[in-house]
Amino acid sequence: MSGLQSPDRITNGNGAGAAPNSGADAMTTFYNEISSIQDQIRQLDINVSKISDLHSRILNQMDEALRKQTEAVLDELVAETRTLNNELKARILDLEKQPTPPGQDARIRKNQTSLVRAKFVEAVQNYQQVEQQYRKQYEERVRRQFKIVKPDATDEEVKAVVEDVQGSGGQVFSQALMSSNHYGESRAAYREVQERHEDIRKIERTLAELAQLFNDMNLLVVQQDDTINAIETSAAQVEGDTEAGLAHTEKAVKSARSARRKRWICFFIILIILLVIGLAVGITVGNRK
Repeated sequence: MSGLQSPDRITNGNGAGAAPNSGADAMTTFYNEISSIQDQIRQLDINVSKISDLHSRILNQMDEALRKQTEAVLDELVAETRTLNNELKARILDLEKQPTPPGQDARIRKNQTSLVRAKFVEAVQNYQQVEQQYRKQYEERVRRQFKIVKPDATDEEVKAVVEDVQGSGGQVFSQALMSSNHYGESRAAYREVQERHEDIRKIERTLAELAQLFNDMNLLVVQQDDTINAIETSAAQVEGDTEAGLAHTEKAVKSARSARRKRWICFFIILIILLVIGLAVGITVGNRK
């Protein structure tokens, strides 16, 4: 799987250190964390590839001592990969919880965090597919071994044996062994089935862990989407309230201007009336004199 493109680093133009809480330093720290997470995701892909190879070797190895050595290496690598998965999950969760600065930095943080989360989920899905593939191959090996013990076994009997090996470790198989006519081959087949039982159980545990991890990451996406939707809804509501407030303000301004205009009109009308009255009174008094 190809890694994400590493983001460019942000540095001060003069080479001097910025203030500890500056936006440039915060984004540089963020970029460094993204780059480190990308490296871990690449390591996860490498581990999964090695796990796939070890599964194949265990399935095909006939020497019991070599198979035990390979199984020990596989167990160690699976444990290392489990720790890596949990660390990646925690680091991505931490990125999601960090406060988002306003402006362009917010979009950069959101995009980069979404990218590493998507790549991590993709790596987990790939790991799931590898384990599911080899679970089927291990089960097919059990079917073949049971056919050695009981060549005329029906599909239902074979299915019951596979489920029994996954659960109790092969009691149904051991019962069929007692009535087998090929005792030597059947005993060897039974030993291998018992060994496959633990291999299948380990794969089942790994698949359960990966399923939980996958669900946790999906839940994170849903929670983040809910948060984003809430923020967008709040922003839309604020924008609507602001527009409504501006509309009320414009209406109030227009009303105030209209009232002021009416007061001036009334003032001039009264002034004209007073002038007319004064003129009429003056003319009347002048005529009497």
